Amino acid sequence: MSNINLIDSFQEFKDFKNIDRPTMMSVMEDVLRSMIRKKYGTDENCDIIVNTDNGDLEIWRTRMVMEDGFSEDDDLEVELAEAKTYDPDLEVGDEQIELITLESFGRRAILAARQTLVSKILELEKDEIYKKYKDRVGEIVTGEVYQVWKKEALILDDEGNELLLPKSEQIPADYFKKGDSVRAVILKVDMMNSNPKIIISRTAPEFLQRL
Repeated sequence: MSNINLIDSFQEFKDFKNIDRPTMMSVMEDVLRSMIRKKYGTDENCDIIVNTDNGDLEIWRTRMVMEDGFSEDDDLEVELAEAKTYDPDLEVGDEQIELITLESFGRRAILAARQTLVSKILELEKDEIYKKYKDRVGEIVTGEVYQVWKKEALILDDEGNELLLPKSEQIPADYFKKGDSVRAVILKVDMMNSNPKIIISRTAPEFLQRL
């Protein structure tokens, strides 16, 4: 298990149009800092560098070098003898800066972090879709028919977001098949079980007035 196993899941989502890059980096850093706190008790002396372009990440931990036998907190301090195994030139009062590998957290922690990362990103994506369409109620949207059921049709917008066109919101003469292009007005947007539900209409006055 290596860095790439955690970053792969990040790469899968980094190009989502509904989430900007700074937000993605913040999510990644939050997940990593949670891992650090669980292992070391604190993350205040750690710096995290995330490269969203190639998926590289680095974790650097800084500890104060203390005289042997005088270290009171191994998470924030390191005794001189141990510090010199990293850098023979270090002296008492110096700061020891070491690279923490992701592998050192263990396979179970990495798998848990990966699951948390995926969950957080999907949750963010849903929230962003909800806010995006909530602000567009009353606007005309164009999409492509993906699936047709007895009571409604599933429409995908140009970003692949799901829109629902109920039978009750269709014009009597409407007949759709997969791949058809559809214009409708955004009628309402709700959150159902933490998922955005976007209802569109072809019978609402706002739509009929623009035919």
